[in-house]
Amino acid sequence: MSGSDPVLNRKLVLETPVPVSDGAGGARQNWSSLGVVWAEVRASSGREAEEGAVAVSSGAYQITVRAAPPGRLNRPRPDQRFRENERVFRILAVVETGTDGRFLTCFAREEEIAP
Repeated sequence: MSGSDPVLNRKLVLETPVPVSDGAGGARQNWSSLGVVWAEVRASSGREAEEGAVAVSSGAYQITVRAAPPGRLNRPRPDQRFRENERVFRILAVVETGTDGRFLTCFAREEEIAP
């Protein structure tokens, strides 16, 4: 293992969206677990913005996981998210990391879960 390999020390759950009928002809979104992945989570930027009269902070993260072949359930996609207990990281983009393609870096934004 080289010094540049990520330290996969955070246990995250990979979740995918599942549409569920709302009983009125529409649909709402639920989330289904695809399994646990071990990851390195690094903050990459943050900012504060005002929404109405409330200040809201937003954080961007780079989440690195072991690579999986395209099409496999454990390969993250931009429409999915990671969950760590009550924290949720929405995946925005996924790229292969390193010259040997052993890792994937997911660019994600932490979001709050509506009660």
